Amino acid sequence: MKGALAGRGIVVTRPQQQSAALAAMITEAGGRAFQFPVIEIRDTDKTAELDAVIDRLDDYHIAIFISPNAAERALNRIVARRRWPQALAVAAVGPGGAAVLAAQGIAGVTVPAKRFDSEGLLGTPLLQAVARRRVVIFRGNGGREFLAEALRERGAAVDVVECYRRERPQADAAPLLAAWSCGEVDAVTVTSSEGLHNLFVMLGAAGEALLRATPVFVPHPRIAAVARELGCARVSTTDAGDRGIFAALQAHFQ
Repeated sequence: MKGALAGRGIVVTRPQQQSAALAAMITEAGGRAFQFPVIEIRDTDKTAELDAVIDRLDDYHIAIFISPNAAERALNRIVARRRWPQALAVAAVGPGGAAVLAAQGIAGVTVPAKRFDSEGLLGTPLLQAVARRRVVIFRGNGGREFLAEALRERGAAVDVVECYRRERPQADAAPLLAAWSCGEVDAVTVTSSEGLHNLFVMLGAAGEALLRATPVFVPHPRIAAVARELGCARVSTTDAGDRGIFAALQAHFQ
């Protein structure tokens, strides 16, 4: 099937486990998806801390999952150790995390209505009156402290637990750079600021100029700001998720 992306080469930088859906959309629209993961998702090495939190989940009032990876990795370990506490309120930063939770039978997940980030989640009714309530945040290594700090300012007792690790893959960029140099790459999609930094490192000096001159599509203004700081001249901010990115690609190339 040919479509708006016919003949266009699009770099998909999502982690390997999460790139198939967007790559398939691009292919079905007539494009070519260059899958080049810039983040590798691995199990945490802080399992003792994670298990300790899991064992006392009943002590918490609210559990927050920062990403689909956080939901998947944490739930895999939770269901192996215990039942999910029915009284525990649940929130996810975006619909992807909520979908992972729903697949494990956890319904009634609070998700922001529009803005799928910490700021959006903080605007939900669940997180307004949190004084003297205990909150656990499941996330990857590193990351922003904004959500935890904001909840503490509202009077909550907050524990942050690492349930997976993000690492920069050891990948050979030569095939991608060869295609890029031949004019076969028309756009790049990047879904995190960390991933964008990794992409610059992985491409090396030979690829920096190519990346800066190529249209870059990102799903959040914060990532767009980082892209511009790194010298990317043509940055587009899309709606969230694979469908948002795909719609922006179609609109750009029509």
